[in-house]
Amino acid sequence: MLKITFMGAGSTVFARNVLGDCMCSPALCEAEIALYDIDPVRLEESEIILSAINQNVNESRATIRTFCGVDNRKEALRNADFVVNAIQVGGYDPCTILDFEIPKKYGLRQTIADTLGIGGIMRALRTISVMKAFAEDMEEVCPDAWLLNYTNPMAMLCGYMQRYTKVKTVGLCHSVQVCSSDLFKQLGMEDKLEGRKEIIAGINHMAWLLDIRDKDGNDLYPEIKKRAAEKNDNEKHDNMVRYEYIRHFGYYCTESSEHNAEYNPFYLKNRYPELVEKYKIPLDEYPRRCIKQIDGWKEEKERILQNGEITHERSKEYASHIMEAIVTGNPYTFGGNVINEGLIDNLPSDACVEVMCVADGSGIHPTKVGRLPVQCAAMNMTNINCQLMTIEAAVTKKREDIYRAAMLDPHTAAELSIDDIIAMCDELIEAHGDYMKDYQ
Repeated sequence: MLKITFMGAGSTVFARNVLGDCMCSPALCEAEIALYDIDPVRLEESEIILSAINQNVNESRATIRTFCGVDNRKEALRNADFVVNAIQVGGYDPCTILDFEIPKKYGLRQTIADTLGIGGIMRALRTISVMKAFAEDMEEVCPDAWLLNYTNPMAMLCGYMQRYTKVKTVGLCHSVQVCSSDLFKQLGMEDKLEGRKEIIAGINHMAWLLDIRDKDGNDLYPEIKKRAAEKNDNEKHDNMVRYEYIRHFGYYCTESSEHNAEYNPFYLKNRYPELVEKYKIPLDEYPRRCIKQIDGWKEEKERILQNGEITHERSKEYASHIMEAIVTGNPYTFGGNVINEGLIDNLPSDACVEVMCVADGSGIHPTKVGRLPVQCAAMNMTNINCQLMTIEAAVTKKREDIYRAAMLDPHTAAELSIDDIIAMCDELIEAHGDYMKDYQ
C-alpha cells in the first residue's frame, strides 16, 4: 500500500490542503496516511478534520494513523513512499517572538523573518537540527522516499538536505504557480491569462518571471512594465516593492512585497523611516498573522469541520500532483527547489535554486535554465551568500559562522555594525536556549 507521511501534521489547514488533495486523486486516494506531530492536541484536531474529509470525499478509502512525539517518529516514517514536511520548530512562542523582539532592540526591523535575515538564519539553525534527525530516520526506514519540503527557510533547509543527507529532497513553495496570474489580475490584464507561456527561475522567494508571452507569442513585458509603473506612481497598494523590482531590475519576482522588502538593503532603513510608509511595508507582519491565527483557531476549526460535513476540492498545491506523477508515470511540471549543479550557469553549483522540474515515474528532473540576467543573478547572490553561510554554520556548529551568516545578510549588514551583529547573535543564541545548545 502506498504510504504518505506528513511531518508537522498539527499545521491543520495546510495538512488539510495537501492530504485532502491526495484523497481527490484516484492514484493516491487509497494510501495509508501517517500524521506526525509533537503536539497531541493539534494532532488530534488534524485527525478529526482529515477523517471527516476521508469519509465525505473519499468514501473512507484512505487509512489514517497518528504518531505523536519523537519516540514514535521512526514508525511514522517507516516504509513511507512520500514524506511531506511542514514543521515549525520553536513555534510562535517563544522562537518567533525572540526572532523579532531581540533584533528590534538593535534597530533591526523585519516583516516576515522566515526566509532570510536574522530571523531566517535562526529559524534555519534550529530547524536543520530536527531535519537532520528526520534524515537519519528516513535513511534507515524509508530510504527510497521523496521528501517534499514546505517548511521555510526553503533554500537553507533544502540546501542542507540535498548536500549533506541521502534523502531525495525537493522544496515546494506556493508562489510560483500563482506568480503571473496574480500579477495580471492586479494590473487588469486578465484577458491575457489563457494560453500564456512563461519562464520562471532563480531562488525561492526571489525567482524571476524571465519571460511572459500571450498565446500568440507576443511579449507581454512592455505592457506589464507600463502598467506597474503607473500603478506605483498613482496609488498605494500591497505589491509596491515587487513593482519597484520591475522598474529598477527589469523583472517581476515570485514572492510577495512584504517578504521581499527584507531581502535587500533598500527599503527597511532607519535613516529613511519614511520608506516604510512610501512602499506600504507591513513591519512585524508575521507575528500579527500568528496572533490572529492562534486567537481565531477555535472558531476556524469549527468552521473547517462544519459539524462533520466538511468537503474538499483539489487545491493549487504541487504535492499531490507530484506524487501522482511519480506513481502513475504521467509527467507533471512544477516549480521546485533543487541543488543547482549547472542548472543556472551564473549561480553557485551548491546553491539551492528554484527552477521548473518534471516529475514522472522515474523521479524528479530539474530543467536547465542557462544564465539569468546579470542584475537578477546579482540580487539572488546577495541572498545565496547568507544561505550558504547559514548552512555552513549548521554543519560546523561554530558560533563565528553564525556571525558571518548575519554579516552577509544584506538587510542586517546595511543597518548594523559588526559589533552589534555579534552582540545580537549572542543574545539570540542565549535566548533560544536548548534550540541552540549545540552551537559553541
